[in-house]
Amino acid sequence: MVQKVFISSLLTLSKNIHIFIQDRTIIYLSLVYVLGHVIKSLGALPILGGQVVHTVLSLFGLSLIALGTGGIKPCVAAFGGDQFEEKHAEERTRYFSVFYLSINAGSLISTFVTPMLRGDVQCFGEDCYALAFGVPGLLMVIALVVFATGSKMYKRLPPEGNIAAQVVKCIWFAISNRFKNRSGDIPKRQHWLDWAAEKYPKQLIMDVKALTRVLFLYIPLPMFWALLDQQGSRWTLQATKMNGNLGFFVLQPDQMQVLNPFLVLVFIPLFDLGIYRLVSKCGINFSSLRKMAVGMILACLAFAVAAAIEVKIDGMAPPQPGSQEVFLQILNLADDELKVTVLDNGNNSLLAESIQSFQKSSNYYKLHMKTESQDFHFHLQYHNLSVYTEHSMEEKNWYSLIFHGDRKNVSSIVMKDTDNKRTNGMTVVRFVNTLNKDVNISLGLDISLSVGEGYGVSAYRTVKRGEYPAVHCRTEDEEFSLNLGLLDFVAAYLLVITNNTNQGPQVWKMENIQVNKMSIAWQLPQYALVTAGEVMFSVTGLEFSYSQAPSSMKSVLQAAWLLTVAVGNIIVLVVAQFSGLVQWVEFILFSCLLLVVCLIFSIMGYYYIPVKPEDIQEPADEDILHIQQSMISLETKTKL
Repeated sequence: MVQKVFISSLLTLSKNIHIFIQDRTIIYLSLVYVLGHVIKSLGALPILGGQVVHTVLSLFGLSLIALGTGGIKPCVAAFGGDQFEEKHAEERTRYFSVFYLSINAGSLISTFVTPMLRGDVQCFGEDCYALAFGVPGLLMVIALVVFATGSKMYKRLPPEGNIAAQVVKCIWFAISNRFKNRSGDIPKRQHWLDWAAEKYPKQLIMDVKALTRVLFLYIPLPMFWALLDQQGSRWTLQATKMNGNLGFFVLQPDQMQVLNPFLVLVFIPLFDLGIYRLVSKCGINFSSLRKMAVGMILACLAFAVAAAIEVKIDGMAPPQPGSQEVFLQILNLADDELKVTVLDNGNNSLLAESIQSFQKSSNYYKLHMKTESQDFHFHLQYHNLSVYTEHSMEEKNWYSLIFHGDRKNVSSIVMKDTDNKRTNGMTVVRFVNTLNKDVNISLGLDISLSVGEGYGVSAYRTVKRGEYPAVHCRTEDEEFSLNLGLLDFVAAYLLVITNNTNQGPQVWKMENIQVNKMSIAWQLPQYALVTAGEVMFSVTGLEFSYSQAPSSMKSVLQAAWLLTVAVGNIIVLVVAQFSGLVQWVEFILFSCLLLVVCLIFSIMGYYYIPVKPEDIQEPADEDILHIQQSMISLETKTKL
C-alpha cells in the first residue's frame, strides 16, 4: 500500500513539474516574440532617435521575433499532436491539416490588413509602420491569453529534460566509443548507436535510433523548400515583367503572393475530403511518403511552367545591344521635317532617315562601333540649313537623339535611355522641358522633380501604374496641369512639355519601352501546381514527422523539419549568387535538381519501414515500470 502511494506521489509530482515547464516554455517564448514586435514598433517611430537608433532597434526586434518563432513553432506543433491518442490517428492527421490551414489563413489576412494599417493610417505625417508592427504583437498577446485560459483542458506528457542535448551527447559518445574500440577482437554490435550502451539507457538509445532513421529521410527535403520559397523572390520578379491589368482589377506584382495562402485554404479541404478519399476508395495505398514524393513532382512541374513563361517574356522583350553596338532613337521636336544621316569616323553612312515633326516611333536603330566608345557624326538637312554635329556614345547602351529648333536654327541633344532590364519591371518616366522656364512637377505625395528650362532633361523617376489625368506643374509665374494619360506596367515614357497651341502647356508622350502585353494571369498555373505540391508535401510531412517520432523526440523532430526549410533558403542564396544563369535556365535547373532529389527520396522511402503505434511505448507506463522495478529492487535488498 505504501509502495503504491509513493509511486502515485512521484507521478503526481512529475506531472505538476511538467505543467509548470511546458506551459511556461510556450508562454515565455511567446512573450519574447511579443517583445520583439514592441521593439520593432518603437524602431519605426520617426520621433525616437535617428537612423542608427532605428536600425539597432529593428535588428534587435527581429532577433527576438526569430528567437520566439524558433522556440514556439516546434513546440506548438508537437503539443497539438500530443492531444490525440494513437487510436485517433485519423483525427490527428486532420489536426495537422487544420493547423497548416490556420497558419495560411493568418498569412492571407496579414497580407491584406498590414498594408492597410501602414498606408491608410498616418503617423507623424507619414505611413504608420509602427502600427503595422504593433497590431500583430497585440494579436499575439490575445492569442496567448486564449492559450493560457485553456491550459487545464490540455493533455500533457511527462517532461524529458533537454532532449536535444541528450541526443547530441548520445550520438557523440557512440561515435567516440566506437572509434576507441576499433580492435578486431572486440565483438561487433548490431547498430552503431549501441556503442553508447555503456553510458546511456537503452530507451534513449532506441529513441535516438528512431530519430536518426527519420532524419536520414530529411536529407533530400531542403530542395523542395528551395523551390517553394522562391514565390516571394524569383516569381515576384517575374511578375514585375508582366501586365497586371486583368480588366476588372489591376494586380500589383507582389500581390500575386496572396494566391499561395488562398489556394492552401482551398486545397487542404479539397485534398482531405475529396482527392485522398477518392484515391483510397480506388484501393491505392497513398502513404505519407508517396504523398510527399508527388508533392515534389508537382513543384518540379510548377518551375517548368515558370521557365516556359520566362522564355515567352524574354521573347517579347526588345533585343539588347551587344558588344560594340548601340541602339539609337531619333526624335524630331522641330517644327518641320528633317533628314538625318549618321556617319562613322570614316564618313561612311550608317543610317539615313527622313523624320516628320513630332513623329512617334519606338524604333531603335542598331549602330555598329569599332571601339567600346566612339564619336558619331550627324548630318542634318532642315529646310535650307545643312548642319553637322557629333556625339560620343558607349557600347551596350540605348540613346535618344533629340533635334529641336525653328526655320532659322536647329540643335540637338543626346540622352542615355534606360532599357527593359534597368526598369526592373517598374513604370518609369522622364521629362523634357521645351519651355523657357524651369518647371516643377508633382507626380504624387512623395514624387516630385524639377526640369530645367530650354530643353532641360530630368532623370528617370519610378511611378505607380495608373491614370494621371491632371499632374500639377508650376513655374515661377504660373501653375498648370498636364494630362499624362495611362502610365502602364513595365514601360518607360519620354514626356515632352510643349507650348505650341493656344491651350497652354501640353505634354507629348512617347514610349521608349513598350508596355508588356503578357498578362500576369499566366502565373496562375504555376502557383496552383506549387501550392498543391505544398499541401501534399508540407502538411503530410508535419504529421509524418510527429507519428514517426518517439514520444520523447516529438519537438526535436519538428525542429529538424523546420531546419530543412532554413537549409532550403540557403540553397537558393548559393545558387542565385554563383550560378550566373539567365532566369529561365535557373528555373529549369531547380526543377531538374528537385526531380533528381525526388527520385532519391522515393528510393529511400521504399526501404523505410514506418513505425507502428504499438511500437511506441507510453512514457507514463515506462515511468511506472521503471519506478516499480526500482522499488522492488530496493525492497529485495532490504529483505536480504
